[in-house]
Amino acid sequence: MIISSEAWVDRQLAMKKNIYMGGELVGRDHPLIVPGRNVIAMTYDMAQDEKYKGIITTQSHIDGSEINRWCNLHQSVEDLLAKQKSTRCGIHNCGFCMQRCMGNDGLNALYVVTKELDEKYGTDYHDRAKAFAAYFQRNDITSALAQTDVKGDRSKRPGAQDDPDQYVRVVKKTKEGIIVRGAKVHITMGPYADEIIVLPTRVMTEAEKDYAVAFAVQADTEGVYLINRASAPRARKKFEAPMNNYGSSDAVTIFDDVLVPWERVFMCGEYQEAGRLALLFANYHRHAYCGCKPGVTDVIMGFTQLVARYSGIEKAQHIRQETADLIAVAELVYAAGIASSVQATRSSSGVMIPNPIYSNVGRRLAGENIYHEHNILVAVAGGLPATLPFEEDFISEKTAPFLEKYLKRKKGVSSQDIHRCFRSISDLTCSAWGGVWQIAGVHGGGSPIMETIAILSNYNIDQKVDIAKFLAGIKQNDKMEDELFYGEKSDLKMFKDHLKIFNSSQSVSQ
Repeated sequence: MIISSEAWVDRQLAMKKNIYMGGELVGRDHPLIVPGRNVIAMTYDMAQDEKYKGIITTQSHIDGSEINRWCNLHQSVEDLLAKQKSTRCGIHNCGFCMQRCMGNDGLNALYVVTKELDEKYGTDYHDRAKAFAAYFQRNDITSALAQTDVKGDRSKRPGAQDDPDQYVRVVKKTKEGIIVRGAKVHITMGPYADEIIVLPTRVMTEAEKDYAVAFAVQADTEGVYLINRASAPRARKKFEAPMNNYGSSDAVTIFDDVLVPWERVFMCGEYQEAGRLALLFANYHRHAYCGCKPGVTDVIMGFTQLVARYSGIEKAQHIRQETADLIAVAELVYAAGIASSVQATRSSSGVMIPNPIYSNVGRRLAGENIYHEHNILVAVAGGLPATLPFEEDFISEKTAPFLEKYLKRKKGVSSQDIHRCFRSISDLTCSAWGGVWQIAGVHGGGSPIMETIAILSNYNIDQKVDIAKFLAGIKQNDKMEDELFYGEKSDLKMFKDHLKIFNSSQSVSQ
């Protein structure tokens, strides 16, 4: 089902206090948390908007009801394409990361891997995952995703740490469930999530099977503590702007001997598959970034063009060149997401898995270019975003007339519009909030080095060597031409099938 933003906020306000910020225990109505909460409320509002029907909404494969896209289990290439488009649309509405994707990515990863666990070990994890997914959709749940452990000494594996709690682990099994202890970091939107899905962060060994654990808990469960840092654009006193209604929170999330009921446990000790679950979530999340980062670039590109036009320099050759750079990054990353969707594979659970090469290539390109994009915006805008007078000076009876007179630029553009443009660029580039999102642009969903590792581990380099040998006339084992130039024979059929799907679904991806 789809609920209203008001109903979701009421649900949030009914949760017990377990958020610490600035040394104090605070509620989910704290003024610094509300801007981040507003981003998630926006996703509920978009689902109620008729123009987003089929983009932000879809049909549940579980019960046939209409659901929010961020509760969906991807059943087709079209689902993956729509997921990507919905992310970009969300960013156009709030100005930066719309945050709700991570819980959906975790839900899909759990659905796939629990089925594989059952097939391999005879467990019943998938029935639990199906029940959790049905609950997720039925209640229009927003979930944070906790994967990155605090890790302690980076030179040591989980089981070799001086303090065993540096990675989240099972400390006890009871009739009711498991007791877990440890901490996860960088948990975006934890303070305004209904649920927290917890996944392993890496490959585990047999000696580390207590760390091979996946589960979900309500965000206010006993023993869960959220030590939060909130950020948002500077509050406006008079010159309100939609972007300034939104923000984010990132919490160090503590699990202090938390009881997780067995029905909420989706992996417990199957260390052989911990890496599979960790990497599959990363793949889904990097696929999401192939919609997210183009949306962020759209915002940066829009302000770059706006300030250039207000200054009368939009036709200068260097502005045109830098605009082309921004277009290239946005659309190449988006194209990688499309390719990842079109070349997806169907898991045994029925859920589609994005192609990991394209999702990681797209995310890597985005992460490596985020500062270049901001540099373009800063270069075109000049120094005024950093030295712009305070908002009060644009209101003051004494100083406002001076600023009205001297802030003018291109004829026909009001001083107020120029002021609004530069104040928003200031928020994007040289505020605490802007700094947070520049770093998130590099590391969110995995830093470029992690994408590099994923690309190299999944890519068929040997096939390229075989092509070189063929072209050089170097003798090699006989290979069918299709296999040489397309990879495995099944890949050629997949390529042709996906091409047909893509041609029939361009209206979704454009």
